[in-house]
Amino acid sequence: MAQVLMVDDSSTVRNEVCDFLKSNGLTVTPAIDGKDGLDKLRADPAIRLVISDVNMPNMDGLTMAEKIRGELKNAAVHVIMLTTENSPAMKERGKAAGIKGWIVKPFNGGAVLATLKKLVTA
Repeated sequence: MAQVLMVDDSSTVRNEVCDFLKSNGLTVTPAIDGKDGLDKLRADPAIRLVISDVNMPNMDGLTMAEKIRGELKNAAVHVIMLTTENSPAMKERGKAAGIKGWIVKPFNGGAVLATLKKLVTA
């Protein structure tokens, strides 16, 4: 059972983040897009944190976050966006969907590790 769900259509980013989190003691499940992420979240109730890109095929990260709160009625899982998108409109949509944070790529794990670990145990 995973603590973190890492959702990104870029295998390079997905693998980098997964490897970093695993090397720092977290269990991680990768997903290739929002649809895959929702399926994996439904299958694993132990997931406490979702880290997701915004722009992905099949289902984007913001839509996935909205479905986590709406369709799945899951208010317990924390959602953080890891993306190149930084527009105020997207951040507002994310805030409305209950997103806890917005990390602009490139991923700097050392700068956010303590926060991510805290969210997993919250």
